[in-house]
Amino acid sequence: MHLLLLALFVILLAWAPQWWARTTFQRYSKPLDRIPGTGGELARHLLDRFELNHVKVEQTESGDHYDPSSETVRLSPDNFNNRSLTAVAVAAHEVGHAIQHARNEPRFHLRTRLVQISQSAQQIGAIAMFAVPLIMAVTHRPQAGLLLVLLGLISMGSATLVHLVTLPVELDASFGKALPILRRGNYVDSNDEHAVQRILKAAAYTYVAASLASLLNIGRWIAMLRRS
Repeated sequence: MHLLLLALFVILLAWAPQWWARTTFQRYSKPLDRIPGTGGELARHLLDRFELNHVKVEQTESGDHYDPSSETVRLSPDNFNNRSLTAVAVAAHEVGHAIQHARNEPRFHLRTRLVQISQSAQQIGAIAMFAVPLIMAVTHRPQAGLLLVLLGLISMGSATLVHLVTLPVELDASFGKALPILRRGNYVDSNDEHAVQRILKAAAYTYVAASLASLLNIGRWIAMLRRS
């Protein structure tokens, strides 16, 4: 019973932030005539304004993000093509990351390195978990399997730690970069500022939602091992 309650709590913890962020984005995704340009157009304008002409702006199906390896701001089709508060705020948030990169801000570069390490660690963790039954069958030593399980769980859990540790980078992209830019440039109406703040908060905490969701992946592996 206690395990079931714990499982339900973890599911709720992981699902709730994702639901909140998705709901917030959808709530303000309606095109508005008072917004003069699309998210893609705003991103291009801001990059040029901050003399980041070399940074590209592209439409993507893999979610809104800034790719430091290719120096590209990538926006989902809705945010790239629409004149909505969500499109404008998300575009400004991703441009905020490009500004962090261009200014060589230490926290941004630390985040980039940690994400790369985390991705490799998750791959190692998945391989270790897959190898547990084989290693135990070959060695007949539960200790070897337990060691691999521990290695796998730590490696896969690194994604949660990385996103939580680098949350200040996301908050800075939203409230240290995007919000002041949108305010001072009068890119949004003052009556829309509260909504824009909500969207920027959702953009920053999207990574927290992703990190909590990774806990579910760890839980699935534990459940599978218990059944095996």
